[in-house]
Amino acid sequence: MTQKLSALVNISQLVTCEESQGLGIIKEAAIIFNDDTGKIVDLGPEKNLQKKYNFPEIICHDVKNRPVLPGFIDPHTHFIFGGYRAEEYLARLEGSSYLEIMEAGGGIEKTVKDTRNSSLQQLYNQGWQRLNKFLQQGITTLEGKSGYGMELDTELKQLEVMRKLNKNHPIDIKQTFLGAHVIPKEYKNNRERYINILIKEILPVVAKRNDVIFCDVFCDQGVYTVSEAREILLAAQKLGLKSKIHVDEIAYVGGAELAAEIGAVSAEHLLKVSTKGIKLMKDEGVIPVILPITAFSLQEEYAPARKMRSVGLDIALATDLNPGSSYSQSIPLLLALATIKLKLSIEEAIKGITINAARALDLEDEIGSLAPGKKADLVVLDAPGYEHLIYHIATNIVHSVYKEGEIVKKKDKEIFGGRGNS
Repeated sequence: MTQKLSALVNISQLVTCEESQGLGIIKEAAIIFNDDTGKIVDLGPEKNLQKKYNFPEIICHDVKNRPVLPGFIDPHTHFIFGGYRAEEYLARLEGSSYLEIMEAGGGIEKTVKDTRNSSLQQLYNQGWQRLNKFLQQGITTLEGKSGYGMELDTELKQLEVMRKLNKNHPIDIKQTFLGAHVIPKEYKNNRERYINILIKEILPVVAKRNDVIFCDVFCDQGVYTVSEAREILLAAQKLGLKSKIHVDEIAYVGGAELAAEIGAVSAEHLLKVSTKGIKLMKDEGVIPVILPITAFSLQEEYAPARKMRSVGLDIALATDLNPGSSYSQSIPLLLALATIKLKLSIEEAIKGITINAARALDLEDEIGSLAPGKKADLVVLDAPGYEHLIYHIATNIVHSVYKEGEIVKKKDKEIFGGRGNS
């Protein structure tokens, strides 16, 4: 059966992210993909591909001498939530700490209340709009966490919203169960009871949903201890859920060491991570996910990215979109902070939102770089070169986005059709 092929042509720089060193840039390039499968068939210098394929019979999209990169990936978000916490942000600017706000009944507990009181349709509509904003900035895949219910019905409501959005919106959504976000206020004096409910009653139901991939725990000062996180994550692993873990954000608790011990796919936040934890993550193949917008918002010291790179750790970057500590989905701001504050090179920053972000979702064989057999998820920049991603500081320069070979965003408009808010 003859393949139905399309091509992007007249690409000034094709940034493949395929090489271990550098970005694997091909100049004056083209990329060919299968319209039926949405996967890449071939790529390389355009003059070579013109000789190999019959271009007059291929549908060609002329990107007019623009750079093309893999679709961007956000591997840590909490994008399904009810309500907002603007007053807390202002309080922090006036000197209140994150822990003080939590202890006063604000923080995550307020969002839990608002999310419990939101209908599935309300959460869906809000999630749809947030996904549109991500798409405008080149995101083609993201991770979404539950965790604003911490009781079965609301956790399932959040997961169901993500399931429906994944079906209807061009962005691929990879679901994470975060029932162990904080100890719910109704169990403050009996945390063991909630952990038992979580393990014995909630996790088995969640694990039966075949689109929930990961289980996450907030392991830090004032939330879950290392021993509690270990118990929850190992129980989830027995049910088939891979491990992610929020660790060492508020204080050092040995969370990175736990991530290495249990074989977590990723350890996330890591502001207070130890040198030992860094080495163990490298030894056990745990991907660090760094969230610089959160540190910026909380006015905290940034995660030690250069120390991680010094031992050879591949770093993923994420927005941590949530209503409290990082109400932002700005990929341009993320890249600016990564290069200016984390001291990452442009190559490291771009890989942080492409191939390394794919690794943090265990998806590096499908997305995150451009190679035959991978999804044709592509970002076209409205700039002379990829360097403008950081040179044009905190400014969105995405021109168009292709998802599995189909154009889904051009300029500032979404052009995908037939996918309404339902």
